[in-house]
Amino acid sequence: QVQLVESGGGLVQPGGSLRLSCAASGTIYSINAMGWYRQAPGKQRELVAHISRDGKTNYADSVKGRFTISRANAKNTVYLQMNSLKPEDTAVYYCNADILPLGRGYEVGYWGQGTQVTVSS
Repeated sequence: QVQLVESGGGLVQPGGSLRLSCAASGTIYSINAMGWYRQAPGKQRELVAHISRDGKTNYADSVKGRFTISRANAKNTVYLQMNSLKPEDTAVYYCNADILPLGRGYEVGYWGQGTQVTVSS
């Protein structure tokens, strides 16, 4: 059984910072790509940031220069450091990971349950 658990969401003022964490647990052989997505009320889910197994990153234009994605492979964890937060960053943030579980010959995409980020004064 594999699961992803996000943490670190909450309420922050505009211009503030927040750090999200996502830890994968279970019978994992390896983790390939990991990423963060978000969905605001009434809007479609969008990719926020992505990081490959070897550390190559990609960001949505709206967060470039403000957000940083990183990972600790030995801990099966991905992070999202969010700085200079804006009200439009308010959304539920979801962790995603492509995982090769023990006993399988192919990767499976897993999702966390989401963590709320609210940016408001």
